[in-house]
Amino acid sequence: MACLGVFVAYLPVTTVAVSLPAIQSALNASTAQLSWVQDAFVLPMAAFILTAGVFGDVHGRKKVFQAGLLFAAAGAAVALCAQSVQVLWIGQALAGLGAATLLPTTLALISHAVPDHRERGKFIGLWATSLMAALAVGPLIAGVILDHTSWRWIYLLSVPVPLIALGVAARLLPDSRAPHGRKLDWPGQLTATLSITALVYGVIEGGAGSFTDVKVMVALFTAVAGGVAFVFAERRSESPMLDLTLFRSPAFTATTLVAMITFLALIGFFFLLSLYFGLVQQLDTMGAAWRLLMVTAAAIVVGQPVGRLMHRVAPRVLITGGLLVISGALFSLTGVDAGT
Repeated sequence: MACLGVFVAYLPVTTVAVSLPAIQSALNASTAQLSWVQDAFVLPMAAFILTAGVFGDVHGRKKVFQAGLLFAAAGAAVALCAQSVQVLWIGQALAGLGAATLLPTTLALISHAVPDHRERGKFIGLWATSLMAALAVGPLIAGVILDHTSWRWIYLLSVPVPLIALGVAARLLPDSRAPHGRKLDWPGQLTATLSITALVYGVIEGGAGSFTDVKVMVALFTAVAGGVAFVFAERRSESPMLDLTLFRSPAFTATTLVAMITFLALIGFFFLLSLYFGLVQQLDTMGAAWRLLMVTAAAIVVGQPVGRLMHRVAPRVLITGGLLVISGALFSLTGVDAGT
C-alpha cells in the first residue's frame, strides 16, 4: 500500500510536465500561468508535508493515508473538468495536498510494518522505485492520451486508482500512531506553513518577474519572519513538529539539504525540459515522453546497484558523487540550442 500511495502521489508530476505545451495551447495560458500549473502542485506539498506527518503520528497514519488518497482523487477530478487555467490550478493544488499527505505517511507505515532497520532498507528501496516508476510511466501515459484525445484525460487514471487503493486500505491496512503521546504543535505548523508558502511564492513570482517587485519582497520578508517565528515556537514547544536538535547532527543536516536540492532540481528540470521539447523543438508529446523516460529509467537502473554499494562505500562518497553528476548534467544543458 505504501508503494501504491507514493506512485499515486508522484504520477501527476511528469504526466502534467510533458503535457504543458498542449495545456498552454488549449487554455491560451501565458508562460507565467503555465509555471503555476506545476507550482500549484509543489507549493502545498512543500507547505504541508511536515504537518501531514504530525497528523499521522497523532490521529493515526491509516486515516491520514486515506485522506491523502481522497485529496489526490479530488484534485484529479477537478483538473479533469477544468475549463480554465485557474480551475486547473485548484485541481493541482488538491493533488499536491494529497502528495504532501501521502509521502510522510507511506514512509511511516513502512517503518511501523518493518521494525528491523536492516530489513526496512529493502522496503524503502521498493518505495523509492515506485516513486521513480511513477515519474517514468507518467510521460508515456500522457503521450498515448494526447496522441488520441484531449490533454485533460491525463488525469483520468488518477481518479479510480486512489479510490481503489482507499477501499483496499480500509480493509487490509493496519493503523499506527507515534508512541509517547505526541501532540499537535499548532504554532509550529502555522508558522512553518506561512514561511514555506511565502518563500515558494516569492521565488516563483521573482523568477517570473523581478525580485525587486514589492509583492515579491514582501513575500520573502514574510518567509524570513515566519522562519524565525517557527524556530522560536519549536524551541518552546513541549511536542515540537520538528525537533531542532536533530540539526546538531551534521549527517542529518546534510542529508536533508541534499534531499531538498535534489527534489527542487528534479521538478524544475522536468518543467523546463518539457517546454523545450514541446515549444522549441516542436516534438509531439510521445517524442518528448520517450526522451524524458531516459531520465527516470536511468535512475531506476542505477538506483538498485547503488543501494547495494551503501554497505561497502561511505555514504558521503555516494552522495557527493551523485551531486556532482547532477550539477554537471544540468550545467551541460546550459549550452543546448534548438538543434540539439
